[in-house]
Amino acid sequence: MNELKETADCLAELGNEIRLKIFRYLVRKGKKGTPVGDIQKEMNIPNSTLSHHISKLAKAGLIVQERNGRELLCQPQFDKLQSIVDYLVDECCEGEQECLSLEKAQTKCC
Repeated sequence: MNELKETADCLAELGNEIRLKIFRYLVRKGKKGTPVGDIQKEMNIPNSTLSHHISKLAKAGLIVQERNGRELLCQPQFDKLQSIVDYLVDECCEGEQECLSLEKAQTKCC
């Protein structure tokens, strides 16, 4: 699969308000992950609906699920998030050597 398609797929999944809310919650909680039950309590949505949205995020590679005893943890994939950001700013300030990072792009371009 090419980088354009992968990025578009991830952004499409994050384009859903509930999935974006779930993903941001997971990012806030960090790399070690969060139990599905905690996500359900925080989001206050039915388990079947949550399962649907988690499955979409997992299919896009934005999260992984890992069993820890009786708990099912959801872990955000920060490398995937970084690859999306990198793809979006890859050609920022094209041709200008000093603009090589998002931080520099924000101060120079935005």
